[in-house]
Amino acid sequence: DTLGILDETLIYFVIGDNGASAEGSLQGTFNEGASVNAPGLETVDYLLGRIPEWGGPASSPHYAVGWAHAMDTPYQWTKQVASHWGGTRNGTIVHWPNGITAKGEVRNQFHHVIDVAPTVLEAANIPEPVQVNGVTQDPIQGVSMLYSFGDGTAPERHETQYFEMFGNRGIYHKGWSAITKHRTPWAMGEAKTIAFDDDVWELYDGSKDWTQAHDLAKEMPDKLHELQRLFLLEARRFNVLPLDDRVWERLIPERAGRPTLVHGTSQVLVEGMGRLNENTLISVMSKSHAVTAEVVVPDDGASGVIINQGGSGGGWALYVKDGTLTYAYNYGSITTYKVTSDTIIPAGVNQVRMEFAYDGGGIGKGGNVALFVGGVPAGSGRVERTHFFSFSLDETTDVGRDTGAPVSDDYAAGDNAFNGKVNWVQIDVGSDSHDHLIDPADLFHVAMMRQ
Repeated sequence: DTLGILDETLIYFVIGDNGASAEGSLQGTFNEGASVNAPGLETVDYLLGRIPEWGGPASSPHYAVGWAHAMDTPYQWTKQVASHWGGTRNGTIVHWPNGITAKGEVRNQFHHVIDVAPTVLEAANIPEPVQVNGVTQDPIQGVSMLYSFGDGTAPERHETQYFEMFGNRGIYHKGWSAITKHRTPWAMGEAKTIAFDDDVWELYDGSKDWTQAHDLAKEMPDKLHELQRLFLLEARRFNVLPLDDRVWERLIPERAGRPTLVHGTSQVLVEGMGRLNENTLISVMSKSHAVTAEVVVPDDGASGVIINQGGSGGGWALYVKDGTLTYAYNYGSITTYKVTSDTIIPAGVNQVRMEFAYDGGGIGKGGNVALFVGGVPAGSGRVERTHFFSFSLDETTDVGRDTGAPVSDDYAAGDNAFNGKVNWVQIDVGSDSHDHLIDPADLFHVAMMRQ
């Protein structure tokens, strides 16, 4: 609108990316990370006791499964269940005044998100590219929606579409849907699935029953078999076969053989780097590690955050308060352990260091903390329990300030920058990793929550 080209700009607004999330457990969570890192600690009594804080900066809640079902009404099921409309169907608004004469009308032709690109190409009179930078392209599988913009009664052109996720699968064809749910979302990775051949299929006539409420599978077995066969043909065509309902083996890059962003046992960061998610840092979980920083302290003393990872829902931070070095470990917003130096950091260039000696004996255990200022021991303390999968789904790492919800209540949100200069921060991890003890079901839980 500011550029004066709003009326000639084709805008798609897709309301959601899937159905409502069912990963919040049957009871819901105050801190969605706690259900992974601190299983069992968020009891019903604990949740009720924190009601005044729900929705505030200290919380990172996830609604319970019942709300997911309610928000997907009138459709069945939720996110992850690609077979049913509750997991996939979303309203979409298309705005293009110079290209669409109709105003405020509804279009009911079936289309899929893969149809957006072909629509844009046709609207711009650009042919589908055969090659890009000398690389031959796979053909675009979608169908342009442009024909429907001017005619709400035009026969739909996207007649067939398969769906599959974690074995939940279905096929749409000319108004009909054959679908089967293979895995229950909130059961997560620990659920034992049945054989694909034992899945129960449902059949719906979308022309009369667009909410998929009346299963016709028993009444029309021939129609069901026709669509089941079509699903296999489409699945073979688009490389869905062989069906594979293993989850954590496919989602975790190291297990699946996909590349990871960070390798090695040491990483250096500099001031100004920020909003770094966990995938961009070496992991300090369930292993001994150290954090060393070179800081320049002003003459009137130091204050502020040197480095943090995570936020109020869980994480750690190395910062200076009243001139003393402090390490805080926020365990799932349930408790925060703090270790403070017994000396003031002097003015000028200094190295400060935190060493975490992990207890071992499994994942999520505690450890002893030692602080150093200028290479001299300056304090020690204890962290009893630690995160073993993730600190946060949306908080990040910053050098020289904490830009998110504070890890510690010792400093405020926003106004917490280090008042001197952080030249660099180095993170070193030990070899005492206990990653091999992680339950595959819990790995799956983390991967699904990160979607």
